[in-house]
Amino acid sequence: MTNSIKHNYKDKVKDFHPNPHIFKNCIKAFVVGGLICAFGQVLTNFYLANFNFTEETVGNPTVATLILISAILTGLGYYDIIGQFAGAGSAVPVTGFANSMASAALEYKSEGIVLGIATNMFKLAGSVIVFGVVSAYVVGIIRYIFNMFM
Repeated sequence: MTNSIKHNYKDKVKDFHPNPHIFKNCIKAFVVGGLICAFGQVLTNFYLANFNFTEETVGNPTVATLILISAILTGLGYYDIIGQFAGAGSAVPVTGFANSMASAALEYKSEGIVLGIATNMFKLAGSVIVFGVVSAYVVGIIRYIFNMFM
């Protein structure tokens, strides 16, 4: 294809693309992500007030509860509705990570537990886990070097 044909094609296709409402999408993502985080804070306060958790130990049950709720909402089909409305606002918190894993598990459940669910559930999650481990290692090295000179 010549450059003129590519250029003409791009011009004709541009008319059929919807214009994204960037500001509106940012506001929706901010509000929904903020509500998820506020709900996490409510859970933290609930665990601190009603169970024998300290400020240092309350994070794990809070995150586990958010993951459980996200997985249940994914299984029932409600998290997809939230995700379509909020975009990155629902994908960035830990609930989005749980949604990605639960969605993959649901998609491949017909192939069996090992070859379907177990192998496909970590396709997206595996790269996120590797990135998290590598970035934690790099930050740890930088902090170690920084502390050597201070």
